Amino acid sequence: MEIQKLQRAIIDGLEDVKAQDIKVFNTTHLTSLFDRVVVASGTSNRQTKALANSVREKVKEAGGDIVSTEGEEIGEWVLVDCGDAVVHILQPALRQYYNLEEVWGDKPVRVKLQTPNMFGGARVTADEDDEDEEDAKPAIKRPARKTVRKTNA
Repeated sequence: MEIQKLQRAIIDGLEDVKAQDIKVFNTTHLTSLFDRVVVASGTSNRQTKALANSVREKVKEAGGDIVSTEGEEIGEWVLVDCGDAVVHILQPALRQYYNLEEVWGDKPVRVKLQTPNMFGGARVTADEDDEDEEDAKPAIKRPARKTVRKTNA
């Protein structure tokens, strides 16, 4: 399965169950075992389990295979191995403690995430490049405003 299609299925599965702080990292330069690491947060054991289940369903619907799932018994940290991508779903305290972004995160991938719309909760899609952020064009920076302080002298 093409990595962009797999990545999209994973993100869709995470967003369907309201995962928080989804990050995708390109790991091709670090290991030959997989091409992407996806890290997301769930707020409870129940949500992390539901997120893992949603990811499995979306990947299978897209024609991908699930190699294995680990950690669902407890639900604090659930890992879904999708072959070319590994998904880590953690509760915030564990995510902060283990800091997987430091291990895998030197090449973040920009992906399309859905954000709530101000008109009744409909969803709007943000830009997707599927490029490493290093290769992306830098944003145009605007000069900072100068503040002039008046003094009474």
